[in-house]
Amino acid sequence: MSSTTISGKPAAPAVPSDHIDRKKAIAFVAMVFGMFMAILDIQIVSASLAEIQAGLSASSDEISWVQTSYLIAEVIMIPLSGFLGRLLSTRVLFTVSAAGFTAASILCATATNIDQMIVYRAIQGFIGGGMIPSVFAAAFTIFPPSKRSIVSPIIGLVATLAPTIGPTVGGYLSHAFSWHWLFLVNVIPGIIVAFAAWNLIDFDKGDKSLFSKFDWWGLAGMAAFLGSLEYVLEEGPRNDWLQDSTIFFFAIVLVMGALLFFYRAFTAEEPIVDLRAFKNLNFAFGSVFSFIMGVGLYGLTYLYPVYLGRIRGYDALMIGEALFVSGLAMFMTAPVAGFLSTRMDPRLMMMIGFAGFAAGTWTVTGLTADWDFYELLLPQILRGCSLMLCMVPINNLALGTLPLSRLKNASGLFNLTRNLGGAVGLAVINTVLTDRGVLHYAQLSENVRWGNPEAEELMASMSKNFASHGIDGSTAALSQISAMVHRQASLMSFIDVFYILTMLFATLAFLSVLMRKPAAAGGGGGGGH
Repeated sequence: MSSTTISGKPAAPAVPSDHIDRKKAIAFVAMVFGMFMAILDIQIVSASLAEIQAGLSASSDEISWVQTSYLIAEVIMIPLSGFLGRLLSTRVLFTVSAAGFTAASILCATATNIDQMIVYRAIQGFIGGGMIPSVFAAAFTIFPPSKRSIVSPIIGLVATLAPTIGPTVGGYLSHAFSWHWLFLVNVIPGIIVAFAAWNLIDFDKGDKSLFSKFDWWGLAGMAAFLGSLEYVLEEGPRNDWLQDSTIFFFAIVLVMGALLFFYRAFTAEEPIVDLRAFKNLNFAFGSVFSFIMGVGLYGLTYLYPVYLGRIRGYDALMIGEALFVSGLAMFMTAPVAGFLSTRMDPRLMMMIGFAGFAAGTWTVTGLTADWDFYELLLPQILRGCSLMLCMVPINNLALGTLPLSRLKNASGLFNLTRNLGGAVGLAVINTVLTDRGVLHYAQLSENVRWGNPEAEELMASMSKNFASHGIDGSTAALSQISAMVHRQASLMSFIDVFYILTMLFATLAFLSVLMRKPAAAGGGGGGGH
């Protein structure tokens, strides 16, 4: 993206190759902080759902909606933000997003029942979703290509660090104060970000004429398509997919919404989401890699806490402390990734990153019920370092070669692919955990039965032990053995998931070598379209 491309659009003046306007730099820092809050809020509640459930006296089925409603709303807003950015300008969109997100956070903290909380979380996710793509677009608009090696690791670090440390921060806040603080913690930073955004952002102008061309049908189709998709993926594994009437209904809505959305995307004068960015091969490849990275980012952020909670019986704070290493590894790797991005073929960087991911998940296939902080240390470090090594070249690859006029829309699409990757990944992971758990339980049960001398011996010694404490020996021993078999079956299903993830990342490491070398590698300009 050369400076002539930048000056070709009056809204963004030409940027001298190495000069960064201080006001723009401060505005960018404020935007990055806003994005951090919006992404952090997806995961901040994940380790503390039990506390919120108790506080709002909700059922276990209802409580998952605290997360689902946020994700559904955010996934609709992320692609929409490209159009809104062009209509309103980055300044107005970002300020309204930051202020609205802060107000919604206050509402979430005041919720007295689960229904209120679900509505407030949806508002929070929808409004907050506008902040995320704006930052990616701004990074590639206001900084010259020579500064990419600094800017790309910053946004990469924030987008990956926020979901990773979310459970740690959430666990600490709900442990030290109460679950209300998961939301109240956003208030003061949110006000500062909104104030800074309004006073400092001035790198583009809105185009009010777009409002008359606003594609309402396209919006309806997109909301039905993405909202239903997120719902089906979130609820499917728990409720036996299409066997459940509600999921079946939303699957039909999903198909109808998709047909309407794609029809409008190709025929409307000003489509709500401009899919032409996918014509740029680098962007299309970058989006595919971003999708799979979403699986690695959100899937592993989900898997480790579930293992530590379900198998090890950890509480929110202990889980947070055990998973802190991954965030630390990312933090340390970000400057290295920035340094390498200007000196190394991005395909090689991605290959090393995905190979590191595969090595990390491969080490976890030796999982036992006794694994703890130290056993999970190496997989966590590998995951943290690999994420940054993948994220930086993928960002540069996808967004670095697009013309400025396409950046806002493309940025929304690019972020959407990462979130959808996470949603699809979680649905697959949950389905595998459930189905394989049942299968392993059935197989293990066949061996733990009468006629197996070892099983009978264990049963006899446990019965004797319980009986000596005045408990009905055989009943207590049976339930104890059943619990052991359940735990082992659950553990084996975790191992299956890690095997699948290892295959996925190893395949990607191989595929990244086969890609064409992008025209704009790291710090170079150019614009191969």
